[in-house]
Amino acid sequence: MNLDALFALLAQARKLSGHSDYVVIGSLSILGLEDAFDIPDDMTLSNDIDCYTRDDPDRTFDLMAALGENSAWHQSHGYFLDAVTPALPTLPEGWQTRLIPTSREGLTAWFLDPNDAAISKYARGEPRDRRWIRAGIRSGVVSLPLVRSRLRSVTFLDDEESRRARRLMEEDEAWRASAAN
Repeated sequence: MNLDALFALLAQARKLSGHSDYVVIGSLSILGLEDAFDIPDDMTLSNDIDCYTRDDPDRTFDLMAALGENSAWHQSHGYFLDAVTPALPTLPEGWQTRLIPTSREGLTAWFLDPNDAAISKYARGEPRDRRWIRAGIRSGVVSLPLVRSRLRSVTFLDDEESRRARRLMEEDEAWRASAAN
């Protein structure tokens, strides 16, 4: 996945919804930095673009029939829009102020900061999330000290999610330390 493909999908979304600002969360939020560094493949493997319209998040759900999973768009292009809400990911305070804007042809995609995305991935804790985080750590785009600092301002869904996120981060800190030796 790359920015060209993402913006092609967002151009279709604009035609259908009239909205030109989208917030991209999840794995493909890393595409906000595509012009800044060589993104590791493990960070762009997803075929679903988790996003919502910035000014009217619920409006994105109206696009699912045309652009969502198993839609004609998905069948034709191999990737799809996955409508989400701003409340979906577990994120630290201030994440909105750290969104990374990228604009093309009258469209703006607002991408999560990679360290904020890592927190959300630690909270979920799936193997593909771990691959994404570790690829980010290896490339230097995810900073474990920064993630640890931001963890203090996260309101987790429950104690289990909090414990999982902290445990997985500690595992990655140990993994990073052993790789450095």
